[in-house]
Amino acid sequence: MKILHILGLASVVWLTGCATQGTPPGSAANKDGSSPATTDSSSSSSHTPLIPSGPLQPISAVQASNGEVASLYAPSDLWDRIRRGFAMPDLDQDLVRDREQWYATRPDYMQRMTERSSKYLFHIVEELELRGMPTELALLPYIESAFNPQAVSSAKAAGMWQFMPATGSDYQLKQNAFRDDRRDVLASTRAALDYLQRLYGMFGDWHLALAAYNWGEGSVSRAIARNQKLGLGTSYTELTMPAETRMYVPKLQAVKNIVANPQAFRTELPLIENHPYFQTVDITHDIDVSLVASLAGVREEDFRALNPSLHRPVILAAGMPQILLPWDNAKVFLKNLEAHREGQYASWTVWSVPTTMTVATAAQRVGMSENDLRNVNRIPPRMMIKAGSALMVPRATTTRQDVSSQVADNGQVAFTPEIVTRRTTVRAGKRDSVASIANRYKVSAANVAEWNDVKANAAFKAGQQVVMYLPVKLAATSSARPAIKQTSTRGAKAPAAPTRKGGTPSRKKR
Repeated sequence: MKILHILGLASVVWLTGCATQGTPPGSAANKDGSSPATTDSSSSSSHTPLIPSGPLQPISAVQASNGEVASLYAPSDLWDRIRRGFAMPDLDQDLVRDREQWYATRPDYMQRMTERSSKYLFHIVEELELRGMPTELALLPYIESAFNPQAVSSAKAAGMWQFMPATGSDYQLKQNAFRDDRRDVLASTRAALDYLQRLYGMFGDWHLALAAYNWGEGSVSRAIARNQKLGLGTSYTELTMPAETRMYVPKLQAVKNIVANPQAFRTELPLIENHPYFQTVDITHDIDVSLVASLAGVREEDFRALNPSLHRPVILAAGMPQILLPWDNAKVFLKNLEAHREGQYASWTVWSVPTTMTVATAAQRVGMSENDLRNVNRIPPRMMIKAGSALMVPRATTTRQDVSSQVADNGQVAFTPEIVTRRTTVRAGKRDSVASIANRYKVSAANVAEWNDVKANAAFKAGQQVVMYLPVKLAATSSARPAIKQTSTRGAKAPAAPTRKGGTPSRKKR
């Protein structure tokens, strides 16, 4: 009997093992404690998972943040990747259709603009996905600058993302004598996305954030407050705003619609592969731009297209420790740089001007022609160089020290006019008039009338004191006309030309 009992227990254990053998480790049991449902008797005893052909693709940051299921297929090109990341609400209005028509009827313009963007789009899309931001924003430089990193607006906004000087400084974009980071591909993109994220955090709406990017957050906030006070809506389409801002989001929506379905607009987008166009290369010594281009095997204009922030013919390593080169040329550059042993890397350095001086004097000091000094440092005519200015000058063959980070990051060039105007008085003679005095001192009659608060056809009495603003050379202030009485030695300027109305522009542009 004992033997039969042992055999019975062994059979139960064996049967239990058979029942559980097909359940993979970690499989969940049903709520009643039983195993999950099994396949029918025709199924194989082992489970074979279904795997798509080819490797699985990683889920992008945008898809992860939106809780979407990623496609198993890689984007066919960068346009496809951008379409997959569209996440902003669409704007449907007549202004959008008007802009669609405008772009669609200008295929040459669209072609130039999109081809220019091919150098920068991959990096922008990567940054947007890392931040979980809508990829429509990668199209914003089409609206801002037509993807021209050298673009400068009438309000002095610069670069692909069109930063005003003050806003650029707020977002750590250096602007000095040697470079302007508002034009830098990496720095300006980082700053623009920081700014857009901040604006979205303020307004909670991408259309309002874009309006603020164009018009300024203060202007949008005041427009919202006005509508709230009047009991009106506060969406983008309901706010009262300048025409430029009113057209801003429709322009972006129009470009988005064309990218989403180019065939519908009879538009052909140039192929932009879904891989990096450029890579960063470390710079450890001051080096001429021309030498970098030569060692990398690229044209200088192509190098500057990727490094548009550069102002001068030399890269100062202390201020710009990285440059961008086309992907394949980066390796060529590093290999050739390692083999470069002849001469210096840089033929230029920086000289701090000790005292205010003329361009001719400065050129003589550094052994350059006046014309060359003006061209390299972009010195306008009839200007003197102020003390402390950082000038680009030839580097001596014996110089081994590179430019310091203090100078590379903060160097500026400042000018003062060779001739300034000073307030003076002259004594009118018999039969002197506004016209005769203006002719004598080679100024306009309108200015003489304005300075003395009289009409342009007025006459002066003999001996009358007439107020004038006359030019005086800084280099020879003692040689002023003896007949003119100097009433001020501080260089009071003549009344300035009328300024534009409207006050200061927004924080970003316009």
